[in-house]
Amino acid sequence: MSASGHSFDTVVADRKLEVQRTQASSVDESGKDMALQIPAPMSINGDSDSTSARSSEATVSVPDDEYQVTLDPEDDPKKLSVGRKWLITLLICNAALCATFASSIASFTEKGLQRDFHTVHEVTVLSISLYVEGLAMGPLLFAPLSEVYGRNNVYRVSYFLFWVFTWPVAFPPDIATFLVFRFLTGFSSSAFLSVAAGSVSDLFENGKVATPMGVYTLSPFVGPVLGPLNANYRWVYRVCLIYEFVTLVTLFLFVPETYVPVILRRKAARRRKETGDEKFWAPLDHRDESLSESIMMSIYTPFKLLLFDPMALSLNMWNAITLGILYLTFEAFPIIFGEEHGFSDEEVGLAFLGMGVGLLAALATQGFWNRFDRKIDEKHGGSTPPETCLVMGMAGGVLAPIGLFWMAFTTYSAVPWILPIIASSLFGVSIYYIFASTFTYLTTAYRPIAASALASNTALRCSFAAVFPLFAVQMYHRLSTAGATALLAGLMTLMAPLP
Repeated sequence: MSASGHSFDTVVADRKLEVQRTQASSVDESGKDMALQIPAPMSINGDSDSTSARSSEATVSVPDDEYQVTLDPEDDPKKLSVGRKWLITLLICNAALCATFASSIASFTEKGLQRDFHTVHEVTVLSISLYVEGLAMGPLLFAPLSEVYGRNNVYRVSYFLFWVFTWPVAFPPDIATFLVFRFLTGFSSSAFLSVAAGSVSDLFENGKVATPMGVYTLSPFVGPVLGPLNANYRWVYRVCLIYEFVTLVTLFLFVPETYVPVILRRKAARRRKETGDEKFWAPLDHRDESLSESIMMSIYTPFKLLLFDPMALSLNMWNAITLGILYLTFEAFPIIFGEEHGFSDEEVGLAFLGMGVGLLAALATQGFWNRFDRKIDEKHGGSTPPETCLVMGMAGGVLAPIGLFWMAFTTYSAVPWILPIIASSLFGVSIYYIFASTFTYLTTAYRPIAASALASNTALRCSFAAVFPLFAVQMYHRLSTAGATALLAGLMTLMAPLP
């Protein structure tokens, strides 16, 4: 499949003016007037991801003027020390991990909720689905807000709300309150799945961003794997409160603003205040797209892209099924390892470490893929086709059904429990390969509308992740552990040829 011949001309037409603004004037990091083009590299999650791409879209054409402020070296986030840049990156990754950690811990609180609030599984499973649906909807608001108010302000406000909304979840008076605030916590925590990748790209040059972006890509997927390790019903959300508070403090103390247009706008405001001269300005001061228009565009265009471009739809569907299966395992593993192998709740939580090991092993191979990409780039003289980004995804597309078929036929109680865990680690490797390659492709092939491409990916995959846990228990009880897992493997087999 090729990105050429796209059938989304109407989408491109809608974004024509925005692309023209990207090519308009601003400044480079040495302070000379030129087009400000913040690169939009690979995003993760997340936990997604669209602001890093939108950062290449959000400047406006303004007349050249001697009062335009420029970016001095001491203002440039790329000029920070390597140690400082990695500290900021790791703190952002930790915040993303915390957000997705909170998504999966609910899978082991269901029995306690059913007992305390006299309800049934079909209700308590919504604690996962509503949180993930919040993760899907939040980026549509936080991405455009970050382009106006800066990444750092969005981080601080959204994470503070995340912490506040977790209190009613930790101490719920009834099941309705619990579920409502599960959605709100997911919504407020989603900034780190939509904005954070942009911060990573702000800190590192294009040639050095692959490894830190790989670490960020990994963090939203490690969170769901680590969540089930904390299986104590009463303390599960109290641990979240402590974790979120510590993370919030680190964000306030150690994570600065990294979005260059906002840095310039703040610099212009300081100059106006210091000199009393209102002529100083930055490109963001003359943004001709209102905040409401930006939000509406971020909501409308991704779904239009899904309707008009088969390549985007195919890759997004592949990602959606993969993430849906990952979240389905939060309901499936208690059946596979609890009912079939007699594991306790704590031991079932430890079974998720198999996927965690697979994710870390995949990250360890990032250096190999970086060298492979450099060779391909040299072969094409620096004009590498976007489709080469999907080579890693091809490997993931093969490994995913192998791991799931392996797991399917080793779930029986007569088979040693270590075998399905090893199989899950292979699936963990495939998760990293599939998402890393897809995100890189979307930001490369759809660069004029990369934000919309990534937002469409986030909306579709999080919707699948919200729905899959709802039918997992019924499917596994009706088809058996082997039959249900083999069905999932069959779905991934059908998806394998897509890249």
